[in-house]
Amino acid sequence: MNLEHPSLKVKNKLSPNQVLVLSFLGFIFIGTYLLHLPVASASEETISWIDALFTATSAACVTGLIVVDTGSYFSLFGQWIILILIQIGGIGIMTFSTMFAFLLGKKISLRQRLIIQESLNQFSIGGLVRLAKYIFLFTFFFEGLGTFFLYLNWHQEGGNCSTLFLSFFHAVSAFCNAGFSLFSDSLEKYVSHVGINIVFIILIIAGGIGFLVLVELYEYPRRKKLSLHSKLVIIITLILLVVGSLGIFVFENQNPDTIQSYSLKARILSSVFQSATARTTGFNTIPIGQMSSAALFLLVVLMLIGGSPTSAAGGIKTTTFGILFLRMIYTLKGKKHIYVFQRKISEEIVNKALTVFMLTLSWTIVMTLFISYLEDFSFIELLFEMISAFGTVGLSAGITSSLSFTSKIIIILTMFFGRLGPLALAMSLIINRQPESIQYPEDRVMVG
Repeated sequence: MNLEHPSLKVKNKLSPNQVLVLSFLGFIFIGTYLLHLPVASASEETISWIDALFTATSAACVTGLIVVDTGSYFSLFGQWIILILIQIGGIGIMTFSTMFAFLLGKKISLRQRLIIQESLNQFSIGGLVRLAKYIFLFTFFFEGLGTFFLYLNWHQEGGNCSTLFLSFFHAVSAFCNAGFSLFSDSLEKYVSHVGINIVFIILIIAGGIGFLVLVELYEYPRRKKLSLHSKLVIIITLILLVVGSLGIFVFENQNPDTIQSYSLKARILSSVFQSATARTTGFNTIPIGQMSSAALFLLVVLMLIGGSPTSAAGGIKTTTFGILFLRMIYTLKGKKHIYVFQRKISEEIVNKALTVFMLTLSWTIVMTLFISYLEDFSFIELLFEMISAFGTVGLSAGITSSLSFTSKIIIILTMFFGRLGPLALAMSLIINRQPESIQYPEDRVMVG
């Protein structure tokens, strides 16, 4: 007699990627239902189902695109729901379940480890529970410090429980790279506030650099060693931060609608802030809709690249960008293989990077063309919105709430696509992946 529960049979037939996708969908639907409740609204009027779904997806996928003002529309209950969606969505559902199982003294099964491996995009299942512990420790360490320092800066404006919640909400939103703000103008009124800007920049970079890098940096004084992955992430992150800051400063320095009238300190600070937040988070200290076309396109590039693996950030990831850039350089040099820090990058990794890029390019091109057919906004505004959704960034040119029902569905799907990752989502749709069993003769095709 087979006593195995039918639901367990179905679960065991699903691949780790499919379990991950379905878990995330269920999490979003629960959030949608809770946000649709009258108690979630400050006016106790129910939000529409499409706007509830949009907000829940944006929060769970740590994007930050909004169709209603978070601070004024939602009640404290609604804001807490959004905060929980951000926190669990940022750390990862599987990581949360792993830690709860560990705290309850339960053994983590091999299948659970495989699912965690997919959710964290790791090469092997070794050390996953240890990494999950570090993820929790780093999350609460940075969010705790962020809350403390933001409260120190904001307590003069209130100094009560509401200010504490305000600080905690923004610290979680920043570290989880969500970009949700309880201020209607995001952080524009703090454009020249050095303390607040520095706190946010540190939280944003720490949250977007990836937990694997944070663990290696934490252990560096003892081990005196960084992996190739961490070296690439740190170098590419610094390059993008500097190049992005310089680009925004140059493109916006003479723009009277953004930073021209600011002091030199405020112009530099706002340029660095927007460069840091553009790849991952979506907070803004200058009005995005008033930026020049050149600056907007630069932000599009930064949003497309996104953050790093094992972080909450979206985009193609810094390492993917770095590997593709190096592949181009080495191809131009006439070399077959990529060597970095006396290490060879395998062809499998290069092929995965290329696949991620092509999946991303295909999706964003098709969806942007489709949404541009439906909407009357300029192409750069719609492209900006689409890349922001895919990169789970949340920056907007101010058109999100005006999008049609169909366009909102497209943005919702794009946020989901960007959060789970193109490769993981595509692989979850493949029922049976068969290994190569036949080898055909090699031939050449002319390109370029």
